[in-house]
Amino acid sequence: MNNLVVEEVVRQALREDIGSGDITSQAIFTDDHYSEGYLLAKEDMVLAGKDIFSKVYALLDRQIKIAFRYNDGDKIPTGEKFAILEGPTRSILSGERVALNFLQRMSGIATQTRLFVEAAGPDTVIADTRTTTPGLRMLEKYAVKTGGGRSHRYGLDYMAFIKDNHIKAAGGILPAVEKIRQQLSPFVKIEIVVETLEEVREAVAAGVDVIDLSNMSITMIEQAVDIVDNNAMIEVSGNITVAEVSELAAVGVNIISSLIITHSIKEADISIKLK
Repeated sequence: MNNLVVEEVVRQALREDIGSGDITSQAIFTDDHYSEGYLLAKEDMVLAGKDIFSKVYALLDRQIKIAFRYNDGDKIPTGEKFAILEGPTRSILSGERVALNFLQRMSGIATQTRLFVEAAGPDTVIADTRTTTPGLRMLEKYAVKTGGGRSHRYGLDYMAFIKDNHIKAAGGILPAVEKIRQQLSPFVKIEIVVETLEEVREAVAAGVDVIDLSNMSITMIEQAVDIVDNNAMIEVSGNITVAEVSELAAVGVNIISSLIITHSIKEADISIKLK
């Protein structure tokens, strides 16, 4: 992750939450009041974002000391006290919400991704999409990687990705692919999203690198795999749930990308408890 970008994201989150000051903690505690506490996992989870959690407190008050007992990517069981923190009570409480927001969301994404990866098995890649929280894409894609998934494409400048509106406006699949080949380097991969078996045949004929079978039934996907016949990588995408992953992987697709792993996740249930 880009440290400068991460730091700015964290600073903005702190400005947004604390404003001119935490009036509650400032009223109750003096500057020299110190506390010790711990992070509690209130459900089974995969940890992601421990460095971001620490970054929040490093920017807020360098007197706060944090010691994690697990690393990103580790599974943490329910009830585990997986980190210790100590320092000025005011600062611990002022940074609590921001630090937990990052840790809970990133760990939730990593946990969800791990379920997808385990369901897919070793021969099928689980990938994210660009459906991420604005401003938090770097953190959320890092969480996907921590859970064992892969980044599909970070942004629009990463690869040529032809969708339905490109096809319509260009006058068809072949014209769209030809225009890309005329304009871009031959080293840039071309992926195309298709919705029918006829479009699958056109994509194969156009020689694209990856064919994305969007929102197709399992029967259509099986037919598409036969049509492609290893002449391109096959991706399936859409609102794919973890319950569907095993069946899709068994059909022989190479990549399963789901917006669910970054968009529709349940944040990990984590609390800061002071002793």
